[in-house]
Amino acid sequence: MQNLLVNYLKPDTQHRAGGSKLFENAQTSLFDDMFPIESSKNTIANNAELIVEKITVPAELPRLSRPRLLALLQKSLASCTSTFLSGRAGTGKSGLARDFARNCGRGVAWYKVDAAEGELEIFLQYLIASIRTQRPNFGSTALLPGAGIAQLDQISMLAEAFVYELVEGENKPLLIVIEDLHLIFDSEWLVPFFRRLLPLLPSEVHVLITSRTMPPAPLWRMRSKQTLSVIEEEVLAFTRQETIELFESYGLSSEQANIASGHAHGRAAALTGFAATLNESEKGICEVDLDADGN
Repeated sequence: MQNLLVNYLKPDTQHRAGGSKLFENAQTSLFDDMFPIESSKNTIANNAELIVEKITVPAELPRLSRPRLLALLQKSLASCTSTFLSGRAGTGKSGLARDFARNCGRGVAWYKVDAAEGELEIFLQYLIASIRTQRPNFGSTALLPGAGIAQLDQISMLAEAFVYELVEGENKPLLIVIEDLHLIFDSEWLVPFFRRLLPLLPSEVHVLITSRTMPPAPLWRMRSKQTLSVIEEEVLAFTRQETIELFESYGLSSEQANIASGHAHGRAAALTGFAATLNESEKGICEVDLDADGN
C-alpha cells in the first residue's frame, strides 16, 4: 500500500509547467487490481448523492460590480496559478468571486465547502463533480479510490495525479472556485495537497479560494513564488467612492454614503444593509406622504 501512488508515477516524464514527475496511464492496472471496476463505478455513482447546490455557480451577483478588485483578480489570473481571498464574514469575498466568475471568460467549476467535508475522499468527490460540470470526463481514473487509501506522505502524489488529469483532459480555460476553505483548514491532508497542487497547475487552470482566515503558513509562503496571490480584507474593503456608487444604486445621497462609510469600515455586508434599510425607510416616508396628500 505504501508504494501504491509511487508506482503510479512515470519516472522519465517532466510536467510541462512545474517540472514534476507524473504518473502514466500504462500503470493504471495497479489501481485496477486494488479497486475492481465495479467499485470504482460505485464511487463515482455516489455523485448522485451530492448536494447539487454546492457545486452550482450561484446566480446572485453583488449589487455593485467593483472594477478595482476585478482588475486585481484578472492580474492574478495572468501571473499566478491561484488566488486567495481572505477576510471575515461580510467583507464581500463570495460576491466578488461570483462577479469575477461571471466576467472572467472561462468555464467555472464552483465548490462551496462545508465543515463536514474534512475527509479527503469527500472533498475530492465534490471537487471532481464540480470540475465535471465543465469537463465531463475529468477524474475518470483512480483519483477517488486513491484518496480513500492514500497515507499522509502520499498526498502530494495524489495532487500530482489530479494535475495530470487536468493537463491530459480538455484544455479549455477553467476557473475553479473553492468557497469557504477555512472550514477544513484543520484537515491534515490539506496543506500537503494544496502545496503540491497549486504550483503545478497548467496555465489554462486557475484556482480561486475564499476564506475567513489567512491560509496556513506553508501555503502563505507561496506568495513569494508567484504561485499564490492573496487579496486581504483591507483591499476588499469598500473605498469611499465605491460606497457612494453603492448608495447611489439605491437612490441614496453621497452624504448618506459618507456617514455609513464611517460606521461600516468598508465592510460590504454592513454597507449593503445600511443602504437597503435607508432605502426602505425613505420609501415608507414617501408612502406616508402620499397617503396624507390623498386625505
